[in-house]
Amino acid sequence: MLKEIRFHGRGGQGAVTAATLLAIAAFYDGKYSQAFPQFGVERRGAPVQAFTRISDSFIRRKCAIYEPDILVVFDPTLFAAENITKGLKDNGIIIINTEKSKEEFKIDNAEIYTIDATSIAFEILGMDIVNTSMLGAFAAFTKEVSKDSIVKAIEDHFSGEIAKKNIELVERTYEEALKND
Repeated sequence: MLKEIRFHGRGGQGAVTAATLLAIAAFYDGKYSQAFPQFGVERRGAPVQAFTRISDSFIRRKCAIYEPDILVVFDPTLFAAENITKGLKDNGIIIINTEKSKEEFKIDNAEIYTIDATSIAFEILGMDIVNTSMLGAFAAFTKEVSKDSIVKAIEDHFSGEIAKKNIELVERTYEEALKND
């Protein structure tokens, strides 16, 4: 079954890298996948979208994702800046990086999960780059890819201390998400 994931973040938060790492992790899990970004103004802090498709069979579709099954929101202030939920399939999933509870978002047609990925990223990285942290949450909340495959994708993409810290982010957020599920 085809799953379409749309990432919403701001420039510098790693949404494009997250989409790519998710596609690689899905491949390691034996699935077909693709990832690609959509840029507007290319500057730090500007809204960014990235897309990932995951399927058990070959993916022929090559267009942007207009009706996602899952939304991954790196910055909750984007809800005020744009209509993030536009096109979300009924009973879709939204994973939000926030300190707020899911009830505070008042979205009726979706299953909402919240995780404070920013606090975890600051604790481990010393900055608010939440991409790998959100992948840990994605694995825990959706079960679409395994945590082990995300770790393997990170090991392939990063090296040294950066890889270690990003793996720690995935594992820590994954465990937090399982507690909140």
